[in-house]
Amino acid sequence: MSRPIRVAIVGAGPAGIYAADALLKSDAAQAPGVSIDLFERMPAPFGLIRYGVAPDHPRIKGIITALHKVLDKPQIRLFGNVDYPSDVTLDDLHRFYDAVVFSTGAMADRALDIPGMELDGSFGAADFVSWYDGHPDVERTWPLEAEKVAVLGVGNVALDVARILAKTADELLPTEIPPNVHAGLQQNKAVEVHVFGRRGPAQAKFSPMELRELDHSPNIEVVVNPEDIDYDEGSIATRRADKQANMVASTLENWAIRDPGDRPHKLFLHFFESPQEIIGDDGRVAGLRTERTELDGTGNVRGTGRFTDWDVQAVYRAVGYRSDELPKLPFDVTSGTVPHEAGRVLAADSSHQTAVYVTGWIKRGPIGLIGHTKGDANETVACLLDDHAAGRLPGAALPDPDAVTGFLQERGVRYTTWDGWYQLDSHERSLGTAEGRERVKVVEREDMLRHSGA
Repeated sequence: MSRPIRVAIVGAGPAGIYAADALLKSDAAQAPGVSIDLFERMPAPFGLIRYGVAPDHPRIKGIITALHKVLDKPQIRLFGNVDYPSDVTLDDLHRFYDAVVFSTGAMADRALDIPGMELDGSFGAADFVSWYDGHPDVERTWPLEAEKVAVLGVGNVALDVARILAKTADELLPTEIPPNVHAGLQQNKAVEVHVFGRRGPAQAKFSPMELRELDHSPNIEVVVNPEDIDYDEGSIATRRADKQANMVASTLENWAIRDPGDRPHKLFLHFFESPQEIIGDDGRVAGLRTERTELDGTGNVRGTGRFTDWDVQAVYRAVGYRSDELPKLPFDVTSGTVPHEAGRVLAADSSHQTAVYVTGWIKRGPIGLIGHTKGDANETVACLLDDHAAGRLPGAALPDPDAVTGFLQERGVRYTTWDGWYQLDSHERSLGTAEGRERVKVVEREDMLRHSGA
């Protein structure tokens, strides 16, 4: 094949951009070369960074700077506002590309099977995150009438949700939050936020830095019950083997022994409390019932039969994300991933699905930090290039890059481009400058398309 290898990547979040970067850094980028098109259903790129990271985490959002440099490469094109499969199907992609990589991530909430999930005031964390991050496809308002709120889960998403609920709207105003989010948070009545984990401090999945940041707000008093500081042999082994787990446990220990402060909003971190039921009254959340657990020696826990009813009026579950099933690809409902072997998608008979690959959370599940997707991308790209070298890629029927743009135009797809992102970025920054902020995020899809020159 004398022409460049043509690769389509579906999903322009970190996983997809890391895959593009791995392709550009491969030997194949020298000869015969690579040509990469990223397809993204949102009008703007960056996926989880733009729509899944809390606005008061500019350090993490700084990852965009590195991703930006990748997308600036001339071998890469961006097609935003293009949905798989309604705008482009797998069969379409096979016509134009030698290989297709799916990096569609995970943006929906994983289910939690306890009674009361259907009550008004019971929310998924992913939905709340989408709202405060200005996702164009969610409602513009959010009900924030509850004075006491429960958050289920002890990962970083749970911390984000709890922190946003416990902070004041004015604390968040210097960030990029859109006007509708600031207005909504001004009406927030929460003064107590309770975070629940069924295991102990050594098993919490918080990042040490994100945990410590809870205590930086002048309005949030973080409270840990000394009775929740407990370790068994398995927990001690975890602390010895995992530096981050040890740092988290040490921070929680320090908070548990300090004197109470007088900050107006209280954020309680509860351990050894397993959610059993969301209590309802007239169709609305009226409380949360938990069972006290105890360590079993291995770091796992067992129930004690002692139950507590907590006075809360809203419950947010932050127990993990799940990926959506993709047409024309197999899907494991239990793990929420596409079956694969080192990134090669597996057909029903366990053979490799020709020229189709996965990377990121759709490949390994929604675990780990953003940077961990680099390893996924490297593995997947290595398999793709091996298949190409071995002649296992059938080749695109219409490899001319102009064939794709012509196809989208014939379909009437209003797609955005990388140049369009620069236009939208400039507009958002100008909105921010007018208010003394770095940027103000545009929410409405139509506005995004217009300012992107779609």
